[in-house]
Amino acid sequence: MKSKTSPSYRAILRAGTALVPIVGLFDSKVRTGHVGRRRGGAKLLEWARTSRDPARPLVWLHASSVGEGLQGESVLEALRLLRHDAQLVYTHFSPSAEPLAQRTSADATDYLPYDFPADADRLLDALRPDVLVFSKLDLWPELATRAAAGGALVAIVGATVSAGSGRLRWPARRLLAPGYASVAAAGVIAEPDGMRLERLGVPRSAIRVLGDPRFDSVEQRMRATDPDDPLLRFGRGAPTLVAGSTWPADDVVLLSAFASVRAQHPDARLIVVPHEPTTEHLAKLGATASRYGLPAPVRLSQAAGPVRLLVVDHVGLLAALYGSGAIAYVGGGFGDAGLHSVLEPAAWGVPVIFGPHWQDSHDAALLMGVQAARSVENADTLRRVWGEWLSDDRRRAVAGARAREIVKGGLGASTRSAEMLAELISSRPPRTSPSA
Repeated sequence: MKSKTSPSYRAILRAGTALVPIVGLFDSKVRTGHVGRRRGGAKLLEWARTSRDPARPLVWLHASSVGEGLQGESVLEALRLLRHDAQLVYTHFSPSAEPLAQRTSADATDYLPYDFPADADRLLDALRPDVLVFSKLDLWPELATRAAAGGALVAIVGATVSAGSGRLRWPARRLLAPGYASVAAAGVIAEPDGMRLERLGVPRSAIRVLGDPRFDSVEQRMRATDPDDPLLRFGRGAPTLVAGSTWPADDVVLLSAFASVRAQHPDARLIVVPHEPTTEHLAKLGATASRYGLPAPVRLSQAAGPVRLLVVDHVGLLAALYGSGAIAYVGGGFGDAGLHSVLEPAAWGVPVIFGPHWQDSHDAALLMGVQAARSVENADTLRRVWGEWLSDDRRRAVAGARAREIVKGGLGASTRSAEMLAELISSRPPRTSPSA
């Protein structure tokens, strides 16, 4: 084996995994994910026993959560057009990705188990992948090194590494280095990502600047939305701001600003789509609305039609709802959650607002650069920007058109990434058995 994970990596992983059930006592999502990972791989083993055709190449894509999954899904769809003969497997790590896994066109899907040698070997021996692909940056060293040792080619698509990524610092960089050193091809979003990926251990010769498959993903979802989709009526017909993937820190700023905006624009509407619409989050949101003198939020599941303040209590609806808005707010820019995708509203030609912590988002920087997005520091600046765009239709339309052009200019990365994977399939060396 050219590169192995270290005893330190294995020890830290085992210690961390042992703590997960304790954390799960207080967090249902952690608990659900832990159960899924402990059982992970069983579906794949059964599929391999009954449906794996050794005469056909197999590409295994791992995408940890929904964002990475949507990115990877668009690459898999493009790969199917190029290699009709390939079998495709999709794994994920987060419970939030289960609905995506169920609808994907992959031949088999499942949770990825924890990154232990025995689990990795069991799946690799059964599936015999020709190419193992990680979406974005979520590369697991044990799986990657053992796949490479067995003759599979390891790849990354849509790779991006922020300047502040913890993976670039000690000890993470040293612990993860064997996995990145095993990468045979990495499609990065931009050259700075390639430079940082090289620091993580990916050979420079393996790095290609191919763009971001998320542009294709959001474009596909936007075009797939039926113009008569009932969700669109909740925002249309009035100046509506759709706030997507919000956290409680975003909600406080949004609702405070909305209370002021309504005084100047009585017909203004707000649709809030929490990132995690848990009972606790929805209750906090209602209490915050009451504190600012706003009407009680109406939940989508109980709404008969458009209302002034709508709260979405289901997941998977945001992409369509953005299309109903005049303005979009993207959550995660307050607090430490990290800014969520600004490309979904941009695909609809909707100008975007977000909080002050956006610097790690390449897409936010693109929109800011063409004045298609605005960053706000607090409720007062949000109220001002919100009011300016509601008062000036032309200015808002110009900003939205610029956002749309950014998305159009980024299309094609999924096809380029799929072409890279197709090349790997054709060039894969003979497979051997992974060593212990």
